[in-house]
Amino acid sequence: MNQTIISASPHIRSRVTTRRLMIDVIIALVPCCAAAIVFFGWYSLAIMAIAVVTAVATEAVYSLVYRKAWKDFKGTMLQIVCDFDFTSVISGLILALVLPTAYNVKGEMILLPWYIPFLGSIFAIALCKMLFGGTGRNLVNPADTARVFLFISFTAMLTGCVGTCVINPIFAPSADISEVLSGATPLTAMLAGNKETLSALDLFLGTGVDGSMGETCKIAILVGFAYLAIRRVIKWYYPLIYILTAGVFAVMLEGFDFAYFLPSVLSGGLMFGAVFMATDYSTSPKSTLANVIYFVCLGLLNAGLRKATGIEVTSFCILLMNCLTPMIDRYIPRRPFGYVREKKAKKEEDKA
Repeated sequence: MNQTIISASPHIRSRVTTRRLMIDVIIALVPCCAAAIVFFGWYSLAIMAIAVVTAVATEAVYSLVYRKAWKDFKGTMLQIVCDFDFTSVISGLILALVLPTAYNVKGEMILLPWYIPFLGSIFAIALCKMLFGGTGRNLVNPADTARVFLFISFTAMLTGCVGTCVINPIFAPSADISEVLSGATPLTAMLAGNKETLSALDLFLGTGVDGSMGETCKIAILVGFAYLAIRRVIKWYYPLIYILTAGVFAVMLEGFDFAYFLPSVLSGGLMFGAVFMATDYSTSPKSTLANVIYFVCLGLLNAGLRKATGIEVTSFCILLMNCLTPMIDRYIPRRPFGYVREKKAKKEEDKA
């Protein structure tokens, strides 16, 4: 017989559900999806569709097998539909947005093969989410880890990105097209010592920027960030701590040359990762102090590893800090709800 076990008080009730939070995240990602279509063409929509459908299907198949659906297929399917919380949709969508639409091989543009988002979504959901127990139990961010997996497995396809200047952009970049098509992304060029490949305005708008399709337009990311902050899905200062720490440390590593601040902040996937991947509930610390330490470390790692390797490392930094989150939570635990400090309690007793 099923029994409901109620823990000791105090209790807190809220109308906020996982499903509602995930729908808010999907809405926040809509501007990035729209920017990807505008700057990179309709093929980006196909990549998003493949990634999302594969992620949802993988979760459904895994759940059917785990729950032994052959014993009661109809009942199991109904339970899966009732339990669906849109987390797999978000994982697939974020994974798609951190992928390029095309890559450059000897000056020729080749569209990203369909099996890249397909394999990435299966890896994200089956191995990084469901294998750990499903929603809220995953140790690492599924989309971020899948991005690392694809980067290691298909390095040439994910590093030889082709930007908007090739796929008929609506807005023309102010930089010289021949410089943009030289094969180096703005971030790679900056790390190589060239700060003038694209202007700060181009980097902010996403015009003529080579890279992943959801990371280039910073306006779209900021709109999503504002929505999540207003809806209180995330705390607004966590991503800012990450971004500002990375920018300031990058300036320090370049001999306090502040010309590197804006290019380092606006280049690569720093802003997208800070807003949509590093703030994942399951893989970030629980207490405020632990989160501050977590995001400061992310910023230091991001700027330091960028300087050391000369490539984009945001996904690797988030993955590394995800693995360290349990240790951070162990030494900086969250204060229990309703907890009152002993000294304060004694003073109240004395007054009474």
